[in-house]
Amino acid sequence: MRGGDARSGSFFSYVDLEARVPRSHPLRAIRLLVNEALAALEKEFSALYSPLGRPSIPPEMLLRAMLLQAFYSIRSERQLMERLEFDLLFRWFVGLGIDDTVWDHSVFSKNRDRLLEGDIAGKFLNAVLEQPRVKRLLSTDHFSVDGTLIEAWASMKSFKPKDVDEPPSEGGGGRNRETDFHGEKRSNETHASTTDPEARLYRKGAGKEAKLCFIGHALMENRNALFIAACLTQADGHGERVAALHMIEPRADRPKPITLGADKAYDAEDFVNELRAMKVTPHVAQNTSGRASAIDGRTTRHAGYAISQRIRKKIEEGFGWIKTIAGQEKTKFRGRDRVGWAFTFAAAAYNLVRLPKLMAAPA
Repeated sequence: MRGGDARSGSFFSYVDLEARVPRSHPLRAIRLLVNEALAALEKEFSALYSPLGRPSIPPEMLLRAMLLQAFYSIRSERQLMERLEFDLLFRWFVGLGIDDTVWDHSVFSKNRDRLLEGDIAGKFLNAVLEQPRVKRLLSTDHFSVDGTLIEAWASMKSFKPKDVDEPPSEGGGGRNRETDFHGEKRSNETHASTTDPEARLYRKGAGKEAKLCFIGHALMENRNALFIAACLTQADGHGERVAALHMIEPRADRPKPITLGADKAYDAEDFVNELRAMKVTPHVAQNTSGRASAIDGRTTRHAGYAISQRIRKKIEEGFGWIKTIAGQEKTKFRGRDRVGWAFTFAAAAYNLVRLPKLMAAPA
């Protein structure tokens, strides 16, 4: 018998959101990890808010919603609020009831800015990694480091001479008028972006175009290729090595030496010597293009060197996810601190995507 196409206009619903989400849904395992990490940040959240005034959007809900934005490649806060309006899975993950009112996108953005001012992203990343079931998956001996360009939220037209008044335009066109850069020499010493002054003009390599960007850095443990630290610096030729030393130093304070894998960009004598002084074995790829490498047979003769060189490339998989899925290829924030916050938070989201499968795998 054919069923009718009549719409059921039930006024009440007696089905809980918990029953709507399948038991095997991957967000269930992720939500358990997220809730445990957020509970560990209770004191940090309390320090950011005044005990007086109207209640704001709970920071736990803010962070859960931002994780969904990264997981599902949602481009804007307006689209995220629209999705929360009708998607029961999103409501369940964030913690909204089926009858709860969804926030306005501008209110969500304003409340989110409070979290951007604190180091909540880094603390959230650490809180996830400090959970016992996650900690057992991490290596404490072998690591890899790399950097990736994050394009700034600024156009090349905003890259103008410093302390020079711009002449009035003859042809009009407002702030986005036609501009001819041919024959003009521009560098970070003489020019700066008026949109994001902390962005720097940088090119990835020979033959590549120069862009206004930052450099995001990540430290990966080699056992399961999880990010254990992330930071962001201005784009320059020394940023990668300085950030690598900053991230590996807290983990080098132990009697047993550790290893650090890296690509050819890290093959510099001062960097290698700094690592050895910290009892870190530099498993850095040799750069022999017209020069002598700082890595010699003392390192390359060991089998572990070849293993580190093979595993270190997995860090590119995480960078690919962060830039394409989590939307960090071109940031939507301005300023080094805010862009770095978003990059670190995206690194934590990448770990959360991978953790359920890693925890379910046999030891």
